[in-house]
Amino acid sequence: MPTEIPPCYLFIGGLHRSGTSLVNRLANALPGAGGITGSAAPENEGVYLQGAIPHTAQSGRPMHFATNPEEHLTEAHPLNSLETKTRLTQDWAPWFAPNLHWRVEKSPVNLTRMRLMQQLFPMSQFIVVLRHPEAVAASVASWVDAPSQALIDHWIAAQAQMLDDLPYLHAVMVLRYEDIVADAPRALRRIARFVDLPEAALPEGIADGNRTYAGATQLTTAQAGEAAQWGYAPGLQIAPWPGLIQHPLRAVREAVDAA
Repeated sequence: MPTEIPPCYLFIGGLHRSGTSLVNRLANALPGAGGITGSAAPENEGVYLQGAIPHTAQSGRPMHFATNPEEHLTEAHPLNSLETKTRLTQDWAPWFAPNLHWRVEKSPVNLTRMRLMQQLFPMSQFIVVLRHPEAVAASVASWVDAPSQALIDHWIAAQAQMLDDLPYLHAVMVLRYEDIVADAPRALRRIARFVDLPEAALPEGIADGNRTYAGATQLTTAQAGEAAQWGYAPGLQIAPWPGLIQHPLRAVREAVDAA
């Protein structure tokens, strides 16, 4: 009898309110891919549905977790073990449809756990979602008791750490929320080609939520210098950005760039 091929994992992460849920829905629309469904967890996030990696009310706190060294999980972490992988697989399995080629798991904290997840699931791939730091800071302001400038500083520090993690990752793509809402069909094509799945129709209409935050606290000169590498400027302004794609197969990289 033929050996059953286990599903691969596509992990989606990013700061809260960056558009991770939107990217999750787009990925779930692809034939052969599917996310967690039917749970009582917020946004069906897998981090709440497993017992392998401790997750308490202090874990994954918006605008705190990405600069907390204890939540930066790498290949050197004690949880890099077969036991962790087995428990994650068992805990998540009931929430995914059967016969998926890609299991899509979206939790913001994946942003700081990619290196560990790659060790546990060597064929996994990752999507990181960015959104203008002014919009993110304004969006989470009602959740977090901190000045807007401090929230923007957290955004900058989070992306700096992500950049430091990239050399350790085999397959990762960074998407900007603004590029998705500007051309959602292209964003969906890029996701499809990244995971080598057939293309699909958009599952929903997509509006630009950044308009809600016109007049938000702007980047300082120093913050603007840091955010410019991602094409972000004061006043919610967006500059062209070439994108970021890493994959061991050149054909995949070229297909994503050509989408």
